[in-house]
Amino acid sequence: MMENKSPFLDTLFLLRKEGALTVFSDLKTLTKKEEKEAEDFFESEFEKERLDFLSDKILFNKDFAIWAAKILYHSAQLYLIRKDTAKDLEKLIPQYQGEKDVSSILSADLSLRFLPQLLDALQVADSTDPLVKMLENILHQFHYSGIGLDLNLEKIDWEEELKDKTYRKLYLERIVEKKAYKLAEIPCINQLLIAEFGMYKDIFWRELKIIND
Repeated sequence: MMENKSPFLDTLFLLRKEGALTVFSDLKTLTKKEEKEAEDFFESEFEKERLDFLSDKILFNKDFAIWAAKILYHSAQLYLIRKDTAKDLEKLIPQYQGEKDVSSILSADLSLRFLPQLLDALQVADSTDPLVKMLENILHQFHYSGIGLDLNLEKIDWEEELKDKTYRKLYLERIVEKKAYKLAEIPCINQLLIAEFGMYKDIFWRELKIIND
């Protein structure tokens, strides 16, 4: 039902539904109508994913969802269209505004989870591209969406970071899904994973080392 409404919506719809990143137009300013339709789309997607949260306390954050969708969309456009765009990078890839909490992290993740593959493509094309650093910074702040990338997360207090049980569950599940060894061997996370696996550790992840801190 979302197809053919706008290049912005078509790009997001196809990415969410088929995993295909398609850019339909040159760089354009998004209309309020497009943003509202995207908001409705992402809220419906969030509600579907809420079934995995096992919690009804995490609410959809429309501002973070739309911010992240713009980051992804503009990054895809900038991968293909770079003529005369240097002056507009900070406008097209703005920093988030607002309080970062579990709701905002999971709402932003609806789009940001696709950013690592785009970042990889940008790094192959030109590792010195300033856009690469901007996207790395975003994924450093929203590292749930960057699980699997080699991000420097040494300064994070993991007990504090993963204190919410729903977020902790989703974070651990994605580490296992991505086989993110670097994260899984952080002592705090390793202990959580081993506790979750229990006697079935070798079924879930035979190769994972048990770290004794």
